[in-house]
Amino acid sequence: MNYLLGLDIGTSAVKALLLSTDGDVVGSFTTEYPFFTPRPGWSEQNPEDMWQATTAAIKGVLAKFDVTGESILGIGLSGQMHSSVFLDDQCEVIRPAILWNDVRTSAECRYIEEKVGRQVLLEEVCNPVLEGFTLPKLVWLRNHEPENFAKVRYLVLPKDYVRYRLTGNLQMEVSDAAGMVMMNVRQQVWSEPVLGALDLSSEILPPIVQSGEVVGTIRSDVAEATGLKEGTPVVGGGADNACGAIGSGVVKPGRGMVSLGTSGVLLAHLAEPKLITHGTVHMFNSCIPNQFYMMGVVLSAGLSLSWVRKQLGLESESYDELTKRAAAVPPGSRGLVYLPYLTGERTPHGDANARGTFVGLSATHGPDEIIRSVLEGIAFALCDSVELLRSAGWEGTALRALGGGAKSDLWKEIIASATGLSLEEINVDEGPGLGAAILAGVGAGVYKDIGEASDSIISVTRVVEPNPAWRETYQELYGVYKDLYPALKGSFDRLVAFS
Repeated sequence: MNYLLGLDIGTSAVKALLLSTDGDVVGSFTTEYPFFTPRPGWSEQNPEDMWQATTAAIKGVLAKFDVTGESILGIGLSGQMHSSVFLDDQCEVIRPAILWNDVRTSAECRYIEEKVGRQVLLEEVCNPVLEGFTLPKLVWLRNHEPENFAKVRYLVLPKDYVRYRLTGNLQMEVSDAAGMVMMNVRQQVWSEPVLGALDLSSEILPPIVQSGEVVGTIRSDVAEATGLKEGTPVVGGGADNACGAIGSGVVKPGRGMVSLGTSGVLLAHLAEPKLITHGTVHMFNSCIPNQFYMMGVVLSAGLSLSWVRKQLGLESESYDELTKRAAAVPPGSRGLVYLPYLTGERTPHGDANARGTFVGLSATHGPDEIIRSVLEGIAFALCDSVELLRSAGWEGTALRALGGGAKSDLWKEIIASATGLSLEEINVDEGPGLGAAILAGVGAGVYKDIGEASDSIISVTRVVEPNPAWRETYQELYGVYKDLYPALKGSFDRLVAFS
């Protein structure tokens, strides 16, 4: 039996996944590693820890399933987006990586928008500049650590750094490069208008490669350290969300997915990029050549549910028990509406000052109503993303449901009824690691192309349809929900001084 290996370089762990060439997920092995918060709002990681976790995960998965390196036909990588790895002229790490969830760069974002211009940013990189993206991290380094900035020869993202350690070749893969806000998304070249306006050189950015393209092979020292075979082909790989789309079958226009984890992601595949000038929504390159995806993000999805569970003193109850409580409450939570902005919000507002809010709270409301209103509030936040996707020309009628929150039938029915879209369960929920393995299969010649490979492995097993009665209630309540943020924004801004 031969296999494909997918490596997912996440924020807290590396996951190594084995996919047989027959299309069966054999299993995975995960190795955790730390991240650090040296100051409030800062989030950093040591790239060496990423590498050590990668080698441990590779050895672990081969040993766990008694697989030899000779039977691995190809390797793909997925990784956390936006996080910066700064390298010197010897390709040695200069300082800890600044991660995607680091928010130290607000001043740099305003500076970039002023120097480059919002319209140029949208036309070139198809996205506004936000604290989590890579470009403001580079400007921050120049402003605050000039001695380290002077050493920078290359800037890469985590999975591209790990791939360099595997192969000795330094490149930037296109779907991840799109999230740096430094690449012209349509032309797939480094954006000279953006970089030039900031007096930055594209020479620090490695060549751009495609996701399913073989871009190197396993080095002899890596083979000895991991058990892999020297010369095994390694493909470009993809950003975690782009690989997650492949691993859930979102590989054609009209398809979309919703992932319910700590944050909530709503992603749709598009054949052409569309310039969206209103609302904070992301437009990036897909792993499929010359195609794209649009993505909205709810920062506090599952986080809201875990937060309310703790605050209500219900930590002894499982999440299944919480949703049973919510199921006993009618849709609309008896007039209680929740804004899920516990950590600010990304889509559609792009507002770090926004805060979580319960509106309509009365003495008649108890824990059950509060829990259901949280589930409904997140569903309404996803409706905001659906509206932006529609404005970009997405014509889908269903979303594939992934993540821990998608295990709740109640939450799926609420989201389906609020958005008016069917929610599809699929036969495998492995996300980015599976997508990376599929890319490896394309590069190794096991599969003809990415879309065909994804469709041969992933299938829909069950569909949750909108509840017509709930749909009517939620359409009316969503109107109330939409009115609340504009009415409260000024208060949110004023309250920041007290936080």
